Amino acid sequence: MPSTPTSPLPSWAVGDLTVHRVDEVLLPPATGPWLLPDATPEVVAGQDWLRPHFADDEGVLRLDSHSFAFVVGGARVLVDTGIGNGKERANPAWHRLRTDFLARLTAGGFSPDSIDLVILTHLHADHVGWNTREEHGEWVPTFPHARYLTSRVEREFWAGYDMDEARRQMFRDSVVPVEEAGLLDLVDVPAQGLELAPGLRLLPTPGHTPGHVAVELTSQGQTALITGDCVHHPVQLAHPGIGACVDIDPRRSEASRRALLDSLADTDTLVLGTHFAPPTAGRVTRHGDAYRLLPVPAV
Repeated sequence: MPSTPTSPLPSWAVGDLTVHRVDEVLLPPATGPWLLPDATPEVVAGQDWLRPHFADDEGVLRLDSHSFAFVVGGARVLVDTGIGNGKERANPAWHRLRTDFLARLTAGGFSPDSIDLVILTHLHADHVGWNTREEHGEWVPTFPHARYLTSRVEREFWAGYDMDEARRQMFRDSVVPVEEAGLLDLVDVPAQGLELAPGLRLLPTPGHTPGHVAVELTSQGQTALITGDCVHHPVQLAHPGIGACVDIDPRRSEASRRALLDSLADTDTLVLGTHFAPPTAGRVTRHGDAYRLLPVPAV
């Protein structure tokens, strides 16, 4: 199985590893005001470094849905699986999508049958959608030879949560079929993180959801960090107190975000934002009592 893409995906080198972005969909302008209500146009306009990549001239945030794929230790790994196609969703921006995500993934050298591991940073609808695809009227695992992995705390929290119908539907079509196929692994992630394989580690970043994790890659002295939803948008570097409307525990989410940004600031760690619009990646620098992102374009 080839370890490099056959049709180029936007990519970044991390030592001898290559992290590829697999695009799903650009999220509509209404996403920002809904998701990060405190990131008002006035707040955004006060950070001119966000333009033109991460916000427009009117202070409207740009956000994306995408996954990351890479090969580490011979294993072909996908981090988060986006919104998915044909899913019944309450959010109109996510409802019954028809994107070419799987075609992009396959053309990039990561066919569904070749994926060995799917890491789910948390169990929200826009991170688990391509866990499954529809075949003959049934939802079946998209990556039949992969192990799907998430935090035990995460799955157990939702098992005891009083879900509304929209969330129950998401679990029925995108989580339960993977469980019923025996493909979902639950792991305990201690405070110091969990090494899944040499160069691949999960870091606990709770708050957005109780079992949320970030994903760290290391190779040849270089490091990259995939944020998940600990940080939704670079505006949160300038204002770490800005949280998402869907944070389960806003205080803990902010604490995780501040701790993560503090650990990344003024290091060479490449930060890959799970919802950051292109150029998607960058390095965190201190700016006063907060931070900025210095973009690192893909190749």
